[in-house]
Amino acid sequence: MRPFSGGDCTKLVTCGINRLFVNREPWQVATITATTVLSTIWFWNFINQDESVWTRTKRRFFHLAKKIPAVQRKIEDEMARATKDFEGEMIKSCGDLSYALELPEKGLNKQQILQLVDEHLKISRYDWRDGRVSGAVYGFKEELVEIITQVYGKASYTNPLHPDIFPGVCKMEAEVVRMACALFHGNKDSCGTMTTGGTESIILACKAYRDFARENKGITKPNMVVPKTAHAAFDKAAQYFNIHINYVNVNPETTEVDLKAMKRAINCNTILLVGSAPNFPYGTMDDIDQIAALGLKYNIPVHVDACLGSFVVALTKEAGYAIKPFDFSVKGVTSISADTHKYGFAPKGSSIILYADKKYRDHQFTVTTDWPGGVYGSPTINGSRAGGIIAACWATMMNFGHDGYLEATKRIVDTSRYVERKIREIDSIFVFGKPATSVIAIGSKVFDIYRLSDALTQLGWNLNTLQFPSGIHICITDMHTNAGVADRFLNDLRSSVAEIMKNPGKPVEGKMAIYGVAQTIPDRSVVGDVTRCFLNSMYYTPPKK
Repeated sequence: MRPFSGGDCTKLVTCGINRLFVNREPWQVATITATTVLSTIWFWNFINQDESVWTRTKRRFFHLAKKIPAVQRKIEDEMARATKDFEGEMIKSCGDLSYALELPEKGLNKQQILQLVDEHLKISRYDWRDGRVSGAVYGFKEELVEIITQVYGKASYTNPLHPDIFPGVCKMEAEVVRMACALFHGNKDSCGTMTTGGTESIILACKAYRDFARENKGITKPNMVVPKTAHAAFDKAAQYFNIHINYVNVNPETTEVDLKAMKRAINCNTILLVGSAPNFPYGTMDDIDQIAALGLKYNIPVHVDACLGSFVVALTKEAGYAIKPFDFSVKGVTSISADTHKYGFAPKGSSIILYADKKYRDHQFTVTTDWPGGVYGSPTINGSRAGGIIAACWATMMNFGHDGYLEATKRIVDTSRYVERKIREIDSIFVFGKPATSVIAIGSKVFDIYRLSDALTQLGWNLNTLQFPSGIHICITDMHTNAGVADRFLNDLRSSVAEIMKNPGKPVEGKMAIYGVAQTIPDRSVVGDVTRCFLNSMYYTPPKK
């Protein structure tokens, strides 16, 4: 017997197809052929998408389940209750202040306006000036506020969209960028722009790399490889620019990105690798050196998010503390985002996005050449930009100078190391990973950590809440370096833990209980709907009587 050959296999397939179409009309042959081809294409597209089949199937299941009348009514009832609760909390937080629902018939005078402003600014339950808040306000000195107020007043109506009218403001922005490039060890080719905040800086970097990859590599279905601990602004950029995110897990002990997993997540459509210095949840720093090595190996840009670390992370080494390399001194790092309104101590609304080369910044720009209003070019998302913020940021940096920022870095990192060391001495709680600069994240394997968050809130402290896994963190600012603040926090932390440990198994109550339950909901779109209810409540005003 002769062996079975490839030609025999071809004959079998051919005969099978011929038998399938025997005695069929031409229209039937065409219909079957078209249906088979289209079905094959559909199936191929279904299994070859950025999201896994399991993720898409799960999302589809929950989408259909919510259309069941009983389920839909239940969700609507819960959303209505959440909306009512959020709106009630918002009204309550505003105290006895009345709402302006229409323009005043006659304009208010200066004294009336300033009195109302003071009343609005006094209603917070947290004393942020006394260092009771994690992050939020990173530095506050009366003499600097006086300078910034005068500078902003002088420049409040300027707009760098019109460089011919306001060239001085454009010069200030260029100097802010150049001074920042120097802090992050850029060279003569490094460049950047100012933005309104870290989110815009990150969004612009993603836009730049999407367009760069499309033009230079022909990538039309871009993805970026991002640690799960990276800032949510990357997700926002992905939603805006239709970039898929390949999320990478972190090491549960170090909370740094898993480099082997990051390497596996790279494919031919990857336009960007991301690392944090440090990340927001835990304050730990990814191994930027190794991420950059991956970028060089696969010819992929690498963005370092230093928004939270800002000038502190830039000066930590010079201040005498060990820190892993992360900036433009690392070959392969192509961009850095950093917030001047954090540890640059500038007023809110200023950040910087820096690039190693102008070829990347060119793709950040938006240019419209055929508009009847003329040729239009914009460096950032906004067209008109607040020249007052640019001038105030410039003035802050000029006022602090290198030595001023270095001294502030020493104070902040000193205090952070002290707080971290003392927290590690408290039984039944632990610190996530090894904080790189100023963020210290706390968890517990003994009790629900949200009970500690609630207890500290009752004592006037406002900390950030984390999830997956549950935790809280404190971001040390210059406010915490004032005499006695760190010890007050540590004393309240110790006493709160001691009180909780009298009954460690007690479940958390109130708002924190809701936060804990939210992590267990498998349909994350429901959590998203509740979040939208909260966001809407921020704009709630009572109906006109």
